[in-house]
Amino acid sequence: MDGTMPMDQQVIAPGHPIAERWITRPDCRLIGVVMPHDQATARILDVLPQVEADPRVQAVFITPATGFQWARMEESARSLGGLWVPWRQALEMPFDLVLAACHWGIQDLSGPVLLMPHGVGLVRSRISPWDDQAPHDLYPGNLMRGNEVIPSRLALAHDGELAALAESCPQAMPQAIVAGDPCFDRMLASQPYRQLYREALGVRDGQRLVVVSTTWSPHSLFGTDPGIFARLTAELPGKDYRVVGVLHPFIWRGHSRRQVLAWLAKPRTAGLHLVPPEEGWRAAVVGADLVMGDHGSVTMYGAGLDRPILMNTRSLADVRPGSPADILAQLAAPLHVDRPLLPQVERAIASHVPQRYARIAEMITSRPGQSATILRQTIYRLLNLPEPSHDVPVSAVPLPRLTP
Repeated sequence: MDGTMPMDQQVIAPGHPIAERWITRPDCRLIGVVMPHDQATARILDVLPQVEADPRVQAVFITPATGFQWARMEESARSLGGLWVPWRQALEMPFDLVLAACHWGIQDLSGPVLLMPHGVGLVRSRISPWDDQAPHDLYPGNLMRGNEVIPSRLALAHDGELAALAESCPQAMPQAIVAGDPCFDRMLASQPYRQLYREALGVRDGQRLVVVSTTWSPHSLFGTDPGIFARLTAELPGKDYRVVGVLHPFIWRGHSRRQVLAWLAKPRTAGLHLVPPEEGWRAAVVGADLVMGDHGSVTMYGAGLDRPILMNTRSLADVRPGSPADILAQLAAPLHVDRPLLPQVERAIASHVPQRYARIAEMITSRPGQSATILRQTIYRLLNLPEPSHDVPVSAVPLPRLTP
C-alpha cells in the first residue's frame, strides 16, 4: 500500500456533515490553508501561528489538484501534522477563511480569501518566461474570475505595489492592504541568533560561510552553470570556507531529490552542504558572510540583511527593469562564472560597505517588523471574530539542518 486515499474517500473533518457526530469542537471558524508548493507553504506557516492557537478556529490543510501538481506535495502537507483533506472534499467545504500565498485553485474554494506573496513581493523581478502576457502576480488573470475579484484581501509587501496594482488590475484596489513581509520580519528577528545558526551549519572558528543560492529556470545560477558548486568546492579552501547550497524548491520538486543529490554528489563529497527545500535557507542567510546568487528571492533577502552579495551576471537576461533584482545588480559585486571564484569571493567580502543595500531592504517591505500585526488584524476581521488581547511575538527561524 502506498498510503494514498481512494478518490471517493473523504476525511472526517469539521465542515463535513458526517463529522458532526464525532467532532469535539464543531463551531470553530474553519480556515483552509492552501499548499500548492513549498514557498507558499512556508509563507503561510509564517502567518498561521498568529491565529491557529485560538480555540475558536480550526485549520485544514489543502493541496490543490488543478490538473498539475508538484511531486509529493501532498506528502509534505501531511507531514506537518495538521488536518489534511483531499482537494475534492475541500471544494465542498464552507471555509470561513482561505489563506493562500499562490493563486492556484483559490477561485474554486468557498470562503473569503487572504492572498499574499510567497517571495519578495507580488511584482516579481523575473519577467515571465512564457508568452502569457502576465507581467507579474498582480495581473487580472491571477486576481479575477470574470468580473469578480477573487481575494477578499490582497496583502502587498510594499507601497510601490499599489501603483502597479492600480495600473494592472484597478478592480482589486479596494481589496489591497500593505502588510509588509512576514518572512523578512522573521529573518530580522533572527539576527541575534546568527552565531547559533553558524554552529548548526558546522561553521568553525576562522571559517567564512558562503551561501550559494540558485532560483529555478534556465537563467538561474544553476541553470546557467551547473558546475558552479563543483568549482566552488574545488577553489575555496575548506579550512577557510564553509559552502552551503540553497536550491529553489522547484529544482528539488521538478527534478527529484534523488536526481539533485546525484548531480551534486561530487561537490558534496568535496565539502558542499545543502539545506532542505522546506526550511533552513533563512538561517543560512542570517549566518552568511557572503551570499552568492542570482535574481531569486533568497539573494534579495540576503541583500536586505546587508550581507555581501555576488550576483550572477548571466541571470539578468529575464530581469524586469526597476525591480529589486535589477537594482541589486547595479549595487552588488558581479559574479563572473567564467573567471576564478576565490578572488571574486574575497573581493566581495573585503569591499562590502555597511548599508550598501539599504535600498533593497526598503524595496522588500514598507512595514518592517509590522507584518504579523497587520495580517493578524486582517485575519480576524475576515473571520468576524474579536482579536485576542495577547500578542503573538514574531519568532526567529528554526535552527537549520543539513540534507544528509
